[in-house]
Amino acid sequence: MKAIKLITVLLLAIGLAGCGSKFKKYNGPEVTQVIVQKDERRLYLMHHNRVLKSYPVELGFAPRGHKQFQGDGKTPEGYYYIDRRNPNSKFHLSIGISYPNPADRAFAQANEKKPGGDIFIHGRPNGNPRDRRKDWTEGCISLKNRHMEWVYAMVNNGTPIILTP
Repeated sequence: MKAIKLITVLLLAIGLAGCGSKFKKYNGPEVTQVIVQKDERRLYLMHHNRVLKSYPVELGFAPRGHKQFQGDGKTPEGYYYIDRRNPNSKFHLSIGISYPNPADRAFAQANEKKPGGDIFIHGRPNGNPRDRRKDWTEGCISLKNRHMEWVYAMVNNGTPIILTP
């Protein structure tokens, strides 16, 4: 009887240990593209024309318009792709967006400015997961940590991302 109780307690402990992990497992349909609709403040994970998941987002501190220069606080608009991931980000997980592309660099250079970079989809700042500021990033897309865990699990490097006004 004691052995059964011990085994039950151990199995329960192991099961609960996995509940808090930021690394989710996803075995569903492939995310074939990510769509961010800035005016709606929504991120959509798509399998072709079907929405798999949708999450609310926060954007750069000056979200209207396309990001053109470092420090402008805008979130990019256009066609990019997911090009990297960082499980040890200063935010709760992050996946990189391929901004700036060659056209973004050329535009900034023609205006004698830097295009900026390091644009990510990420969770809240580590150490402050309940931050409720609206549109606070430098141009990134921020989600609640629990949502970011699913995005991180579902979206692979190379996935196209479309950012619309």
